[in-house]
Amino acid sequence: MLRGIDHLVIVVPELEAAIAAYRGLGFTVTPGGRHPIGTHNALVGLADGAYLELIAFFEPAAQHRWYTRLQQGGGLIDFCMQTDALAADVAALRAAGAAIADPRPLSRVRPDGYELRWVLSIPEVDAGVVPFLIEDDTPRAERVPQKRLHRNGITGIRNLTVAVEDPSVTAALYAHVLDGSAAPIQRFEFDGSGVRLIIGAHTVDLIAPRSARSPLAGWLKQRGQSPYAATLAGPAGVLLEQSFLEQARLSVG
Repeated sequence: MLRGIDHLVIVVPELEAAIAAYRGLGFTVTPGGRHPIGTHNALVGLADGAYLELIAFFEPAAQHRWYTRLQQGGGLIDFCMQTDALAADVAALRAAGAAIADPRPLSRVRPDGYELRWVLSIPEVDAGVVPFLIEDDTPRAERVPQKRLHRNGITGIRNLTVAVEDPSVTAALYAHVLDGSAAPIQRFEFDGSGVRLIIGAHTVDLIAPRSARSPLAGWLKQRGQSPYAATLAGPAGVLLEQSFLEQARLSVG
């Protein structure tokens, strides 16, 4: 069963610049280390157990879907869900019609030399609409940053908004891995409507534009179905300067 958002993926052109920018916004940023696929990252741990992943390529990787997204502008491009039964959830997603790959191992070596290991299942289509799933081999507490207090007071992920063409079709892909059904929702700030999924402590909104004037319409045309924005939990009145967010559309609410 899906337990909630594990992390949001924010791809950036240069990691050190992104670290400096997010620290300037009041986040505590923990260097993450290197993956054996040409990427390195830094993490913003959150009190709700999720985190933001700032990830960059230290060498070109044209075959990687996130590298392609970086060429399109980067920013918030994907999301990962925790699962307590990876094989069962992969089977359930496939039964619902999602094309998702068999689990495969991946690793990251932290700056202190500790090697983290986990298993991923990644959508072969609908990536960024259907999450990729993770199950840890090494303890999750070693993968997720333990420094989770931030000067800006942000404590977690409240909501992820995913731009989709048909919310009912996309919601059906989640039907077999969630307890509850999708609830209709209007997102007037985006001139959009769709459905809300409750996944653990988080909500995921699958939203389609209601008119050509919606910012989601242009997003779908340029980027296709993919994460559009995230709302973080934190004190009222906290503003995140968009020019420092490395193209990630994050707000506090």
